[in-house]
Amino acid sequence: MHHSEMKSEVRRLIADGTVLPAHPLALDASRKLDARRQRALTRYYIDAGAGGLAVGVHTTQFAIRDVGMYRPVLELAAETASDWTRRPLALVAGLAGPTQQAVVEAEIARGIGYHAGLLSLAAMKSASEHEIIAHCEAVAREIPLVGFYLQPAVGGVILSADFWRRFAAIDNVIAIKIAPFNRYRTLDVLRGVSAAGALDRVALYTGNDDHILLDLTLPFDLRDNGVTTRTYFRGGLLGHWSVWTASAIKQFERCKAARHKDSVPADLLALDARVTDCNSAFFDVAHNFHGCIAGCHEVLRRQGLLEGIWCLDPAEGLSPGQMQEIDRVCNEHADLSDDDFVAANLGKWLA
Repeated sequence: MHHSEMKSEVRRLIADGTVLPAHPLALDASRKLDARRQRALTRYYIDAGAGGLAVGVHTTQFAIRDVGMYRPVLELAAETASDWTRRPLALVAGLAGPTQQAVVEAEIARGIGYHAGLLSLAAMKSASEHEIIAHCEAVAREIPLVGFYLQPAVGGVILSADFWRRFAAIDNVIAIKIAPFNRYRTLDVLRGVSAAGALDRVALYTGNDDHILLDLTLPFDLRDNGVTTRTYFRGGLLGHWSVWTASAIKQFERCKAARHKDSVPADLLALDARVTDCNSAFFDVAHNFHGCIAGCHEVLRRQGLLEGIWCLDPAEGLSPGQMQEIDRVCNEHADLSDDDFVAANLGKWLA
């Protein structure tokens, strides 16, 4: 499947930039899929106004592949979305593993109706950049690709600006999620895409959960032989947006509106730090992100969307002191939550 075969409204949605929450996994106390609450999460993101969903990604837990959940979880999200709304939604499937596995996952996702694949390179740590490019080209023959610069703390591979130039030159690449949580490496991606002459074709999405609103607001000037090209992040694909999503979408719209003004409101710039403070608790920065998935689950549990914070790996849970940090940010930044929105709609989502 080539990106030219995508529905025009979906292709335009991705290109223009939108909010793509990384979809968590709802489990019951036996660590089995809780289909009712999984559907409720999908309905929540749609009614909050998300432009699509990213499913089978890090926030969904890569271990779904080890327990036979990959296809069922992707199918459930796609079926629920189709039944719940008629507006265009961009469905992005997480792709992982060595080349053969990633190609098979791309075939599965395409068959279910997903529009693009977010390609994790965590399995390619020992490969050269040349080998990784060959891997990406093989997967891109099956489905349009969203690149993924994942931070090393959770399995990412450090890649050069030249790698991103070569990656952006792959014809079926449509976007890149930039999530190294590092400003220097973020700029490497932007420089690489610019050097490939691909800024018009490849949409830049922030995955830097530590810097969300500034990424979405500020211009980036890229220089090449004295010529300046100004670009922006178009949207975000974020684990942080799996919680308080309705509020996040309002923030995203504020950022978009501020991009081309002569001055950015100071209150919007200051809000970036508050969002990052919330993320520090949800993502368990104090323990090098060990509790990042469980932290998001805890926020959803408090709202009633999840029954518990169970992960597929019993060793994966909240870190010492993380619950208290979540208490703190939920209290100090209560106005950034969407608790009232969830409370008003929870019954119909769980029905």
